[in-house]
Amino acid sequence: MSEIELDARHLLCPLPVIRTQDKIASLESGDTIIVTCTDPGTLNDIPAWCRIHGHEMLEHRTEGRELSFRILVHK
Repeated sequence: MSEIELDARHLLCPLPVIRTQDKIASLESGDTIIVTCTDPGTLNDIPAWCRIHGHEMLEHRTEGRELSFRILVHK
């Protein structure tokens, strides 16, 4: 199992979700991905996308303008 980081800073909706989806497609079940964003819309969009697609949101952090999401991949 591996942990991957995805930099989606300075991208606006829907690009952070699309980039997350594309990266997760290349990962295995049990891998984790940390997505870092600056679009405040991702605060709702990424957790909703995870619920719809069966991935698990492990952690969410906010540091200044940056939002980070740690997601466990389930396939």
